[in-house]
Amino acid sequence: MEISAQLTSKGQITIPSAVRKALRLQEGDRVVFRVDGDRAILARTPDLLSLAGSIGVPAAVRDAPWSDIVDAAHRAQGRKGS
Repeated sequence: MEISAQLTSKGQITIPSAVRKALRLQEGDRVVFRVDGDRAILARTPDLLSLAGSIGVPAAVRDAPWSDIVDAAHRAQGRKGS
């Protein structure tokens, strides 16, 4: 699908209805623009709260301080901690 839209003097664009429907966009949804050279890709931002609990956390690190988890990840990648 390729649909054009006109930029206003304020730099605003109305997302065409067909694009809103294809991306299932509703009022209040947020979008992200990814710029690659002379092109931009409009994408629906993920609802990060809907991802909560979707990744298991090993029991050994569930109660560990975040700084310890980051340091362990850096060590696993062969980098020094921050």
